[in-house]
Amino acid sequence: MQRPQPHDLIWLRDPAAFVATGALPDWANADWLAQAPVVVRRDCRQGSRIPVGLRGKQREQRHAAWLHADQCASVVSPFEIAGQGFWRLHPRRDEIPALHALDRIAAQLGTLHLPWGITGAVGFTLASGIDVLHVQSDIDMLVAAPKPLSQADMEKMAALTDTPEVRLDIQIATPHGAFALRERLRTRGRVLLKTDAGPVLCDDPWQAPWPRC
Repeated sequence: MQRPQPHDLIWLRDPAAFVATGALPDWANADWLAQAPVVVRRDCRQGSRIPVGLRGKQREQRHAAWLHADQCASVVSPFEIAGQGFWRLHPRRDEIPALHALDRIAAQLGTLHLPWGITGAVGFTLASGIDVLHVQSDIDMLVAAPKPLSQADMEKMAALTDTPEVRLDIQIATPHGAFALRERLRTRGRVLLKTDAGPVLCDDPWQAPWPRC
């Protein structure tokens, strides 16, 4: 199995064994984790252990933890979630603006010729079938940019951020971390790059920052 990357969703092989390894909040019980995936977060890797975040049905239900690699039963990336297009079949598609807007957003992102994926609550809902969405849910997305973006691509994505019916938060993933598109558009330079070693302010997020893990 390829090493899970930040924002990947992982389903556990043995939820009861995972719960027994450490103190977790009451809502993160074996029954919940048997159906709900955990999400890979950014942190310095510790051997075969993977940094993950647990989420529950409520917005305030979040918990950081570590997962041994042998607990991974299956992994789904944000790019795979986008490729499946399950928002088109979701029963609340016409009720939830975030789902309704995805067809148009997907078509526009497709013109970038860059891998893009769906993260956050929308990605969690589409991948797991557990509906945690409400009418004000944002759309969180990840665009993989191994090389600096062209001005044309930046302008295309800038137009997307003006979507009136739903807030769109695009993270740009470089080989060294990820930064918020909105911040880059606002500053036209320095951004806060989220890395495994922590956030780093940098002018060029495609250059390796310091410190490193």
